[in-house]
Order: sequence, then C-alpha cells, then structure tokens
Amino acid sequence: MDVLIADDEKSIVVPLRDDLEAAGHHVTTVGDGLTALSRLREQPYDCVITDMRMPGISGMDLLKQIREQSSDTEVIVVTGYGTIENAVEAMKNGAADYILKPFLNEEIVLRLKKIEGYRKLKAENAALREELDRKYGFENLIGRSRKMEDVFSLVLTVAKTDSNVLIEGESGTGKELIAHAIHHMSPRRDRPFVPLSCAGVPETLLEDALFGHERGAFTDAKKQKIGCFERAHGGSIFLDDIDDMAMSSQVKLLRVLQEREFERLGGESVIKVDVRVVAATKVSLEKAVREGKFREDLYYRLSVVPLRLPALRERPDDIPLLVFHFVRQYGKEREYVVKPDVLEAMMTYPWPGNVRELENAVERSIALAGDEKVLRREHLLRPGDPQRVAAAAADSGMRTMADAVNAAEIEAIRRALRGARGHKAEAARLLGISRKSLWEKMKEYGIED
Repeated sequence: MDVLIADDEKSIVVPLRDDLEAAGHHVTTVGDGLTALSRLREQPYDCVITDMRMPGISGMDLLKQIREQSSDTEVIVVTGYGTIENAVEAMKNGAADYILKPFLNEEIVLRLKKIEGYRKLKAENAALREELDRKYGFENLIGRSRKMEDVFSLVLTVAKTDSNVLIEGESGTGKELIAHAIHHMSPRRDRPFVPLSCAGVPETLLEDALFGHERGAFTDAKKQKIGCFERAHGGSIFLDDIDDMAMSSQVKLLRVLQEREFERLGGESVIKVDVRVVAATKVSLEKAVREGKFREDLYYRLSVVPLRLPALRERPDDIPLLVFHFVRQYGKEREYVVKPDVLEAMMTYPWPGNVRELENAVERSIALAGDEKVLRREHLLRPGDPQRVAAAAADSGMRTMADAVNAAEIEAIRRALRGARGHKAEAARLLGISRKSLWEKMKEYGIED
C-alpha cells in the first residue's frame, strides 16, 4: 500500500518507515499536517498514519480534512497523550484505528495488514455490485419507446419504497428481470433476493417451498427445511406465475402478507419475517378475481403498485435496439449484417414469445450464419409459422415488388431514426448501412430529418 506518515518525531518515523517498507509498503514521511495535506493533493494514499500533536494543524484536524477530501484513504491516529475522549472523537471522525505511544512497529504492520484485507474485500464487493448492476440494472433493460420509458420511471420510483409490486405481462416480456432491477435498486439490495415459480412447483409441494417444514412433518421429512420466505428475510421474494397458485396456498400467503408471520409445516413456533413481495402474472389477475379463480383480498395485497410490461408487438420501435443488443451478446464481437428488409420483416412480425423469442431467434440465426456473417430472414423468422405467414400476407398487398421494397425501406429508415432519436450515425448502425448510404436514401425518398 501507499502509506503517508505525518509525525515530527524522527526517532519514531525513521524506524517505522524502514519496517513498513520491509513489509512491502511504499512509504512517504512528512513532519507536519499542512505538508501532509499538500502531499495528499498531489497523489492519493491508501493509508495515512498521523500523530495527534504536530506543528501547523493537529492530527485530529488532518483526519477531518482527509475524510472530507477522500473517502478511500484510511487513517491511523497515534498519540502519546491518549484519553478515552480523544479515542472516541477520532473513531467518530472516521479513523480506522487509534494507537497509543510507545508502540511496537510490528503492531502498525499488523494493523496495515488488516486494513489491506479490508480494502481488498471492499474492492471485491464493489466489483460484485458493478456486476449485479450490469446484470440487473437498467442497462440490461433495452427499450427507448414511450411505453418502456414509463416502465423504467415507475421502477425507479417504486424501488425506493417497501410496497408490494405486481408485474403483469405476457411470457417472455422480462418480468423477472424487472423484479431483479426493483430489488437491486432498493434499500434491500444487500439482503437476499429469492425467486420462486409457482407454476414450476406441484401444488402439493408449494406450501413446503414457501414456508419450509420441521423434521418429521411428513414421511420424507428427515430434517428441517427452511422455506423461501424465511430465506428472504430482510430482502425480497419474487413469486412468478402467481396466477397458477392454488386457492389453498393463496389463503396461507394472504396471512403472511397481513401478519408478517407463519409456521413451518409440522411446526408450532411462529416465525416473524420482514419480506418485500414482488409477484408476476401472465394473465389479468383482476379478470381472474371476477371469474372466481383468484382471491380478491390477496389481489389487493399484492397489487399495491401494479406494473404492466408491454408485449414486444406493442413497441416495435424497440426491436432494432434489441436485435443489435443480442447480436453483440451472441456474436462474440464479430460483425454481423442485418439487412433493412430483414429488420423490417422482424418489426412487422408479432413475436408471440416476446423478447425471449426474439433473443432465441437472433442466437439461432448467428449459429446458422456461419462465416457468411449475414442474418437471414429464414433463420430469424421460422418458416411455416402461421402468424408469420399471416403478417407477410397482410404486408404484401397488391403492389409491385419495387413498390414493396421502397415502402419497406422508407418505413425501416423512419423507425430507425425514431429509435435513434434522430441521430443519423446511430440510425445507420441500426440499419446495418453506412451513414452516407442513409443520407442518400433519405434524400432519394424525401425523408426529412
């Protein structure tokens, strides 16, 4: 580590410097607090070791100014005039440690080793946080359409609260991704996020998955099991496909939401939990309530903040952004061409499987493109798909091939310009053509900026 020692007693500073350098640290020494501040402005230090009493400014004042200027620099305060009040004040002002003179240099070496371990752990946590943000933050939620902007705005607002959220959207629209984003942008981000698919667990086992069981609760219960709610304590639980939950389980879930407590299967002890619930449904729960398939009281408990994800066909302007995002993801930095007519066909296709289907289509097309590096329509859109055939037939009409091509190019350019918010370079990239070609096409078709 880079260490700065601020102390006017050379008999202490010189041997301490030698021992710290022998331990592998880079050490700079100064004789007063003002010079220490000057050095800190010139370069960053991992740790400052300062005497309490020095010419110029005191070690306590130096500590306060370091804390104001750099949150990454650790400070060890040493003094020959130690009191409990001084120690408390130093720690309150952000000192990493407080050491009385005389001390053994080996003690300082050991303290620096602990600080070094702490800084390494802090850096690893920051890297993990960055990875979580990259995976679950907005940068992985692709979309510039008005509908998606509204979704992002609501997520940012609701993430700061503790309110339960009900996400409604068709399969493949990214409900779990939104749930992750809500959790990782919330004050609970450092606590567990526990997902559970209600459709993926048999009805007879769902209560066990949610609440756990005690040993001997049933024939195969050979040991105690902790359920999802207990594991999510302090954090968030994501209940996907909540519309598939049986009525019997709905009653017990309602109690947890109302009372914030439950018992494990076969248990008698009441377990208190602090959990935020984010639920997702692929159908309208309001309609399910009217049809008697879902409890009305549970519906209102879950949908404190309702959030609807639009289907991909409702936001076609986002398709070029998603296509090129997945091309970069699966193309492994190789350049692939998506021709304008192919992109236009993708924008008119209804994508019943939504973003998940589009992602699979791009991955499949890249796998089949080989060395040609051209993504073809027959690979992106499955031949024979009745919805694709219907869309193509409706789009064709009674016109010449040239008219159809021109109309497709005009619409593709307009969509790309809207998706790129008027930036021609970005629009050209989305279309897979050069900026010069885009300008020529716009001039040819009379498309205004």
